[in-house]
Amino acid sequence: MAILVPASFGRLTVPSRAQVRVRVFASANPRTSVDWVKETSSFFEQDKRPIMLFDGVCNLCNGGVKFVRDHDHNRSIRFEALQSEAGKKLLMRSGRAPDDISSVVLVEKDRSYIKSEAVLKIMKYIDLPFPQLAFFLQFSPLFVRDFLYENVANNRYAMFGRSDSCEI
Repeated sequence: MAILVPASFGRLTVPSRAQVRVRVFASANPRTSVDWVKETSSFFEQDKRPIMLFDGVCNLCNGGVKFVRDHDHNRSIRFEALQSEAGKKLLMRSGRAPDDISSVVLVEKDRSYIKSEAVLKIMKYIDLPFPQLAFFLQFSPLFVRDFLYENVANNRYAMFGRSDSCEI
């Protein structure tokens, strides 16, 4: 069974028990499709840990990565810049355009999370008290969480600046 997902699709949910293939079309021509889940499966063959995709030139995002690293004593999350080749492939696996740097993305083997859902999921992986905080924050409506997330994300360069290259 194949699910055809346009590159602009925001969120992809794949049931863990189902055998589902996802195809993301980078162009308008469906004949040039690439199975990005299959194409990026090597990222999860040896290492099952999720991958946090972040804007490598954003000072806020780099600070967030450093914060997660400092509070992830089990090293349960890997990191990749959205601008890297691997980051672009993982973005397409997640149903997003390869040049979309508008959101942090957490890519697990079977599912991807964006915006506030990605932040809450990342909080569940790091040390106390963040999993408990994520538990309570999940009860706030998604549209409210994403509204707040998008306001910060859309103004992150103005508020926190940007660097010329990825510092992580």
